[in-house]
Amino acid sequence: MAIFSQGVIFEGVDTSDPHCWTLDAYVKRGGYEALKRILSSQMPQDEVIAEVKGSSLRGRGGAGFPTGLKWSFMPRNFPGDKYLVCNTDEGEPGTFKDRDITRFNPHALIEGMIIAGYAMGVKRAYNYIHGEIFEDYLLFERALDQAREAGFLGEKILGTDFSFDLFAHHGYGAYICGEETALLESLEGKKGQPRFKPPFPASFGLYGKPTTINNTESFASVPFIMRDGAQKFLDAGKPNNGGTKLFSISGHVNRPGNYEIPLGTPFSTLLEMAGGMRDGKKLKAVIPGGSSAPILPGDIMMDCSMDYDSISKAGSMLGSGAVIVMNEDVCMVKALERLAYFYFEESCGQCTPCREGTGWLYRVIHRIEHGQGRIGDLELLTSVGNNMAGRTVCALADAAVFPVRSFTKHFRHEFEYHIEHKKCQVEHKWC
Repeated sequence: MAIFSQGVIFEGVDTSDPHCWTLDAYVKRGGYEALKRILSSQMPQDEVIAEVKGSSLRGRGGAGFPTGLKWSFMPRNFPGDKYLVCNTDEGEPGTFKDRDITRFNPHALIEGMIIAGYAMGVKRAYNYIHGEIFEDYLLFERALDQAREAGFLGEKILGTDFSFDLFAHHGYGAYICGEETALLESLEGKKGQPRFKPPFPASFGLYGKPTTINNTESFASVPFIMRDGAQKFLDAGKPNNGGTKLFSISGHVNRPGNYEIPLGTPFSTLLEMAGGMRDGKKLKAVIPGGSSAPILPGDIMMDCSMDYDSISKAGSMLGSGAVIVMNEDVCMVKALERLAYFYFEESCGQCTPCREGTGWLYRVIHRIEHGQGRIGDLELLTSVGNNMAGRTVCALADAAVFPVRSFTKHFRHEFEYHIEHKKCQVEHKWC
């Protein structure tokens, strides 16, 4: 179920209309006007990048890195091929926003990538789409066909000297391919495992050529910025947190779905938009940015606003914007066990601390949950985590450790109760 409020990406989009994704519907909403103006005026590339910088658009995939700054890293006068890649490999538990962009407003993504290609002097791009949303992949292919037929993709776009083409690539459902260098490996037809950095993709990316990688939501925000101006986008949010953000809210709420709201909106407002707590239960905890983000107790979360700085100050991350809401009946040990199993299963196995550590974390939490916990298990979890975080090629090990640290910090009493009493404190029975 997808519900959209005021916004940038879904401005004027009627998701109940089965044709809302089409080129005709997008053009009626003002689609491709920004691209037409940029190309007809031969707007300097530096001005396009400066406009994106001025909007304070930050990467919407999780890291929150300034998008315009990333674009400026692309070597402008590189003599060979350069590439642009969209990361639609949305595999983190709780995250489901990018697939809705792909199926409800794909032309916003396409136009955003064309503008980015123009700004960086790139002629070829790829959209890497998560392997478990095949219908959305097929729909995106249809949108690409529409854009080509209309002259927005291909050689000499709209009669200008700018040529650009975009291709969809269907992924394989591996969570690790959401890491940008593992995505590049997979796109090249190799096993999806992260690369050592440096070199960074901006200098050595796809096929060893300079490459810029952005998230789906980041690209889809660009047409609005270039059409209505950076200031209007910036004013929709707050300083250093420009624009709106899509939040995928799930868990114990009455209306789970995607909500596009201005950055800086209080969490309490977002919770109210989602219909409040299901069955009138009390809010116990929230994971504010996808399963890898540290969990926050409900009382702390109710004092937060939904922006990068506020969530960071509270001790977590805005991440991908996946908000997982838990009520008073949730056993935190059982919840952590499920998350730990996910990271154990999804580790690519390249790095020993991650390959072995994720297994250790899962097995220790599993035995605590099943009444076999031992004195010293919590200290063991801390020790294992400390030997994982920051010691691997990519951040999957850190992603596995963050939930363990935060769950055992904020809800330590539940873990201690499980170990001492061999049963769950929440339900007062065996889990």
